[in-house]
Amino acid sequence: MVPRSAVRALCATAAPRGAPRSVPGATPPPATGRGRGPRSSGPGPGSRPVPPPPPAVDFGDPREAFRSKSSAELLRGLLVLGLCAVEPLVEHNRELLQLGRRVLGRALFERLMKMTFYGQFVAGEDQEAIKPLIRRNRAFGVGAVLDYSVEEDLGPAPAGRQPQPSCTSAAEKERGGAEQREKKQHHAHRASGSHRNGVASPRTYFYADEAKCDQHMETFLRCIDASSGSSEDGFSAIKLTALARPQFLLQFSEVLVKWRRFFHQMAVEQGQGGRTALEMKLEVEKLQEALANLGIATKAESQHWLTGENLGASGTVDLLAWNSLIDSRTKLSKLLLIPNMKTRQLEPLFSHFTEEEDQQMKRMLQRMDILAKRATETGVRLMVDAEQSYFQPAISHLTLEMQRRFNKERAIIFNTYQCYLKEAYNNVTVDVELSRREGWHFSTKLVRGAYMEQERERAAKFGYEDPINPTYEKTNEMYHRCLDYILEEIKHSQKASVMVASHNEDTIKFTLRRMMELGIHPSEKKVCFGQLLGMCDQITFPLGQAGFPVYKYVPYGPVDEVLPYLSRRAQENRGFMQRANQERDLLWREFKRRLFAGTIFSPNP
Repeated sequence: MVPRSAVRALCATAAPRGAPRSVPGATPPPATGRGRGPRSSGPGPGSRPVPPPPPAVDFGDPREAFRSKSSAELLRGLLVLGLCAVEPLVEHNRELLQLGRRVLGRALFERLMKMTFYGQFVAGEDQEAIKPLIRRNRAFGVGAVLDYSVEEDLGPAPAGRQPQPSCTSAAEKERGGAEQREKKQHHAHRASGSHRNGVASPRTYFYADEAKCDQHMETFLRCIDASSGSSEDGFSAIKLTALARPQFLLQFSEVLVKWRRFFHQMAVEQGQGGRTALEMKLEVEKLQEALANLGIATKAESQHWLTGENLGASGTVDLLAWNSLIDSRTKLSKLLLIPNMKTRQLEPLFSHFTEEEDQQMKRMLQRMDILAKRATETGVRLMVDAEQSYFQPAISHLTLEMQRRFNKERAIIFNTYQCYLKEAYNNVTVDVELSRREGWHFSTKLVRGAYMEQERERAAKFGYEDPINPTYEKTNEMYHRCLDYILEEIKHSQKASVMVASHNEDTIKFTLRRMMELGIHPSEKKVCFGQLLGMCDQITFPLGQAGFPVYKYVPYGPVDEVLPYLSRRAQENRGFMQRANQERDLLWREFKRRLFAGTIFSPNP
């Protein structure tokens, strides 16, 4: 059984596909030159007072940047950020942490960690312990994205706790060539998501059983409640790999990639190569001929198929319409086969799911539903974190389904787009267009991406194309391109929001400049900013004090159980830490200022 019906069952209240976004009585203005459709006009001139322009933001003033910090915290920052710039220490941090625990003993080791790395990057052990820091940050205009950062993978997986076998059929495993390379990317290798076999993992949730997934859900529920009780307009972060057997996400990602690639290949055969995903449109007559020639459906069958879904009336089918078929037509067994465009052989689109596996998928969707409802009830926004590229197509698809249900009135569910991926711009533009057609709020967090080294090592190890942009400069270009597209959408629509999650000062300045040029005021709260706790305070706090919505990503949890998080963050951010000379310089300048001014022990330096 294919569990697409479960996905659709939880989305029954979504707006009909193709429904345009509109404002009663408003005349849609013409589309812009970026291929956008009609938009609502929004409030007219004079309908509300124009807020005063926000004050200028100075990222080079150490006094303002560290006003919230005690002198002891300045020294701790200097020490910790300095150590994080030492490559050998970062490279071997797991071994050093384990050695420290053995040599110092648990009590002394935990005390030392609270004075240094844990104290710098983690807010506290539980939801009560984190409240003073959150209140202090709020006083300076800085909100919180709460993340209960207990992770399991500091070393090899426990005995007997090996990754579960994939649901992939034997027939599928026999394919070769390009299809096999694609298979390798979305296959549950033993090295997926662990430190084993030379492929380091950013974060791992080992699947033990359904009860463990329920425990993770309860943890996320407590985090949502903690966010509700600690701050206004807060966020809570979740990871979908914690809520289900990861092999489902791997296999579902494989299906989505195949389906989209089939559309792209047919578009290329219709002479549309080189266009963006949204610009590609299959001519219905040529599509019917291709399906008939490939033995998938006769012209009469495909005509009935498209007519039944109200597709192709304009003579073309775009990617969004094509994607809608994967949910609604999978009950037709003949359409579960798609051609390998190189071999011209028909191959299964879906693998076989047992009844038990189908129930597991439904339980995962139920867990997501419970979390989204709790977030809605408590006024907390739910941030779905991005993960590795071989999970991400499924994660994004399932997050979109939640957005269709829960983002009708306001932005509750935030998706995450990783701009180091070559497909980032296509992913963003396609999803924005879907939200526009169906009338729900598009809300996202933009990141560059944390898994670059693992992704490249894995692609080289298993022989598929590297999904990452070739250079840091290309990733920057992709980030700004995606961000600018969303900012344009915000200008023309009240149904879009973005968190600019970046430690890059140039990106923050780019955002501020484009907001000013597009007339997006910070009081609208459509654009917010985010940085990790313990990093880039010279960006976060000046933004907050200037009135811009800005958040710290606030991890919390017991010291011993948060060590994997600290280890992972050190690995992920080591390149940035080595370049963080400006932050260390500002910390040192502020400490010296207090020292010479005689305010080093003052509560209000």
